[in-house]
Amino acid sequence: MPGRLPLPSPALLFPVLLLPVLLLGLLLVAAAPASAHAVPRAADPVDGTVLRTAPRHVTLGFSEPVGLPADSFRVYDPGNHRVRTAPADHAPGRSDTARITLPDRLAPGTYTVAWRVVSADSHPVSGALTFSVGERTAAPSAPPRTSADDPATTALHTVARHLAYVSLTLLLGAAAFVAYCRPATTAHLRAPALAAAGTLLAATAVGYLLRAPYEQGTAPSTALTASALAHTATTRPGLLLLTRIGLLLLAAGAVLLSRCRVRLPHRATPAVGAVLAVALALTWPASGHAAAGIQIPVALVSATLHLLATAAWLGGLAALLWTLRRAPGPPGPVPARFSRLATASVTVLVVTGTYQSWRGLGSWQALTGTTYGRTLLAKLAAVAALLLAAACSRTWTARLAEAPTVPHVRALRRSVLAEAAVATVVLALTTLLTGTAPGRAATESVRAVAFPAPGIPTASVTTLPFDTGAPGGHGKVQITLDPGRVGGNSVQAVVYGPDGGLSAVPELRVTLTLRSRRVGPLDTRVTDRGGYWATDAFTLPLPGTWTLRATVRVSEVDQVTVSAPVRVRR
Repeated sequence: MPGRLPLPSPALLFPVLLLPVLLLGLLLVAAAPASAHAVPRAADPVDGTVLRTAPRHVTLGFSEPVGLPADSFRVYDPGNHRVRTAPADHAPGRSDTARITLPDRLAPGTYTVAWRVVSADSHPVSGALTFSVGERTAAPSAPPRTSADDPATTALHTVARHLAYVSLTLLLGAAAFVAYCRPATTAHLRAPALAAAGTLLAATAVGYLLRAPYEQGTAPSTALTASALAHTATTRPGLLLLTRIGLLLLAAGAVLLSRCRVRLPHRATPAVGAVLAVALALTWPASGHAAAGIQIPVALVSATLHLLATAAWLGGLAALLWTLRRAPGPPGPVPARFSRLATASVTVLVVTGTYQSWRGLGSWQALTGTTYGRTLLAKLAAVAALLLAAACSRTWTARLAEAPTVPHVRALRRSVLAEAAVATVVLALTTLLTGTAPGRAATESVRAVAFPAPGIPTASVTTLPFDTGAPGGHGKVQITLDPGRVGGNSVQAVVYGPDGGLSAVPELRVTLTLRSRRVGPLDTRVTDRGGYWATDAFTLPLPGTWTLRATVRVSEVDQVTVSAPVRVRR
């Protein structure tokens, strides 16, 4: 009948029906409860303790479910030799607890356990603990590296992640620009869009290949092994990367079909494009910070909208710049339409960015006291500069609408070029932010944590990161109060250097102060006992929240003081 829309072919009905299913599947996969960046919650044996007999297992409990890459636990004996163990696994029914079985007999002395797991937000987390059998022994002259990352793998993985993020922004931004701004011709945008799509596909494939080496901290040469590829396919980040590749191939197939003059109904085309864009964008937050922590469903929606708004603004900005440089004739109403698109995008970015900042930071102190907070401040400064450049472009857009002269076109072109340059900085900082532990997790990781161990009283273990500002002057000091209650306690302190291994320092002072009762500072008078610092007799007179303060001197002139609260019970 005249006026009736033609029915799409079965070849096109399949992707139309498949896209909502994929989108729902992504939401279900991403909504597993967790907290961003895994933090150790419990250890058996307790870090730094002396046991009468050798333990059968080493068990670590985390704040969220963790993945176990190959070689995730490494145990070193008192002579710094690797102890042969079976592969690590999860405790029965506990995806947040990892353990490794030790040999039947362990010689007396101090053992180091280096561990590396993968958080629910796909980032590897590593650390180390020590325990002693019978007696403590001095640290080896060359302690094992406990948190090694392969520099080449890390660099390539970062580059691939950044290229994927930028190319997605350019691809979706070009699509939004064409759909909303409706330029007179789009032929000049075809080559950049194809280049962005190809780069996104290649970067995603490289990210999949590097996923196993990135998790394990190994060289890129291990990426093509059958075991590495198979392992990645069983992980959530790997499945999301494969989903992203599938969506890109699905989009490529739709484009090829359209070139073969097989078309969707007019109203179905933008709907399919929108669903495809949302599904593609969702593969980022589903494997990032939004997929772990508090309010996961809200965070996933917010992060996806944030990414789409970023693409519409910054990717559309690149398309506008290319249009001003390549399209013949005056731009017409295109700049004014893009100005409205950018204004709507900025509104979405402000709302979602505010929520994500609150969720990621957790406190005002984290804004300046964590790497995540400082990177966020740098991004906010870059966004402020971007808004100033956008305001300038908006002014020239208004003048161009009033008088479409060549000087006004040139001025707008220069303004948009400056805006695009600042946008590149914003995208780089955004990529850096996605790979940084959120402020909530960074703050949580330095809080005092009590680790239960069978057969001995509960001990309070506090880890304090330090940085003197000098080259090689950073690390952490781990202090154990045993039993961590009112009365007599023993105090042990172990210092770890920049490489995560045990480190000897010339001086260490540990004090405790109970400010609410005006008690202290009480000097624990720990002494160097050959690889660790300790005292066997220190009295805590009152219960309450004490301030544990450690002064670490790493050389004749470089020292730093760090502190954290610690709870003392009766």
